[in-house]
Amino acid sequence: MNKASYTTDVPDDRFELLDALLRSPGRPLRVMVVGGTDSGKTTLVTFLANELLHEGLRVALVDSDVGQKGILPPATVSLALPEEYFSNPGELVGIAHYFIGTTSPGQYVGEMAIAVKRLTEIASSIADVVLVDTTGFVTGPGAEMKRLKAELVRPDLTVVLEHDGELDYLVRLLSPHTTVLRLGVSPSARKHSAEERRSVRAEKWRGYFEGSSMVEVNLNEVPIGSTSLFQGRPLSGDELELLSSVFGWLVLAGWKGERYTVVKSDVERFQRHYSRLSLRAVDFEKLGNLLVGFIDETGLCLGLGLLKWINFTSSTVQILTPLSEEELGKAVELRFGRIRLLETGEELGLLGRDEL
Repeated sequence: MNKASYTTDVPDDRFELLDALLRSPGRPLRVMVVGGTDSGKTTLVTFLANELLHEGLRVALVDSDVGQKGILPPATVSLALPEEYFSNPGELVGIAHYFIGTTSPGQYVGEMAIAVKRLTEIASSIADVVLVDTTGFVTGPGAEMKRLKAELVRPDLTVVLEHDGELDYLVRLLSPHTTVLRLGVSPSARKHSAEERRSVRAEKWRGYFEGSSMVEVNLNEVPIGSTSLFQGRPLSGDELELLSSVFGWLVLAGWKGERYTVVKSDVERFQRHYSRLSLRAVDFEKLGNLLVGFIDETGLCLGLGLLKWINFTSSTVQILTPLSEEELGKAVELRFGRIRLLETGEELGLLGRDEL
């Protein structure tokens, strides 16, 4: 299931844009497409990519719409190099990915900008035209995210899809860093319900994790990133027992660094009062079915996995992943995401950046 598909039934100004790209002397040409939710960004990118391919140009797609990802895997920013017509980005195979670890990137503005920057640089070395698809997140942190992308990538052109000048504020933010072309949202653009979006994501998750197997990772060999766990001195048995008795928790593991970090399960139900500056408590259940990324030595993502079990005594984890043994051998970091889900595609919930 995909929301966007290739069509030439588009407004005339899309053909005018295509003609302008074909006539542009600059190569590689970097084009970023920006707009609100369901404004037709992916449809426009798909149209342009296919038409440019037809004209014999080498085209690269950078898919950074982590909430409604076309190119697998989800929760990453991905780069693909189509060689022939495609009906939707879901048919493309990514050649490089950057791990974000969530489908709601509001707390990962920096990572999103870095991801687009890095993959656009790779794409620019091998393609004539680089098309960057973005999220529909265009207010608050979303606007800052778009500004950072424009500042880092310096697109030759940024196409803003909008209704009646609704993105004036965003155009002002982007204009110092890129040439902006404002286009109206196509009359054929359709709104999708939250349930439809979840259904699309579920199918993507299922497709990605199909055929996965369980692997064991030794955290002494492949360290964990994007979490406070395993940082600092491991707490002694006496310290774990003391914290358990004081707070009415079953404290499974803990470390002492700038502050105490513990993994716990509630035994008693009552309000605890403690300073978050001196103690971070991570609920054990929030680690179950947590999305993780296998990161290579260049900082790019080899693929994803689901955390099924963590053994704090042996510092090992059990992870369900479609990656091969050869691919896993290239991992130098296991990075925690902030979404929990099942391999069936059912999403169990999002976590805040500071929860782990």
